[in-house]
Amino acid sequence: MLVVVAGIPLGQTMTYQAVARKAGSPKAARAVGNILNKNHNPAVPCHRVIRSDGAIGGYNRGSRNKQLLLAEEGALASKPTP
Repeated sequence: MLVVVAGIPLGQTMTYQAVARKAGSPKAARAVGNILNKNHNPAVPCHRVIRSDGAIGGYNRGSRNKQLLLAEEGALASKPTP
């Protein structure tokens, strides 16, 4: 699952559900969020994972920081990978 998130390109986002599906556990979107909440590895850009409704969602370094990172990367205007 962390490998999937590590592969999200700069300026793009993916939903928790899409990460779960790509990792082979399509019903594990909530687990993806819980795992990413505990991630402190900067090589895994967990800030690029957002909710299916387009909302930013949580971030272990604060939602405001997640929003700022996504804005800096130009990802806020992009649509999440379904």
